[in-house]
Amino acid sequence: MSGESRRIGVILIKQKWIEMEGDIFSGVGNCTQIDGKVLQTFQKSFVQVQNILDQNRLLINEINQNHESKIPDNLTRNVGLIRELNNNIRRVADLYADLSSSFSKSAEASSEGESSGTMKSDGKVGQKRIRPG
Repeated sequence: MSGESRRIGVILIKQKWIEMEGDIFSGVGNCTQIDGKVLQTFQKSFVQVQNILDQNRLLINEINQNHESKIPDNLTRNVGLIRELNNNIRRVADLYADLSSSFSKSAEASSEGESSGTMKSDGKVGQKRIRPG
């Protein structure tokens, strides 16, 4: 892949990321009532992920340059850079796992708050409570 193709790919990925982030937050706001603290946590996590992905882009560029140079010291340096890249990927996966867990807990808490109904022995749910406001 040429440098120009890579740059275009990164731009497209970044643009898609921004679109997805906007969709996530607008969807969350429309579907459930989520308090500001939870939304702030999501925003913080997405910023952390974006920063790590930006750092990964720089690492990948350096790794590619070192590989193309075929200079022994640069190739040796790639070992550490690739380890750093792998650790960053693990961090992103962990952040997404935490986000998924937080979102599930938040959605669960929201749905429990919307309903005061209890499951009856016949499997039917009681009436929902309507919250003022």
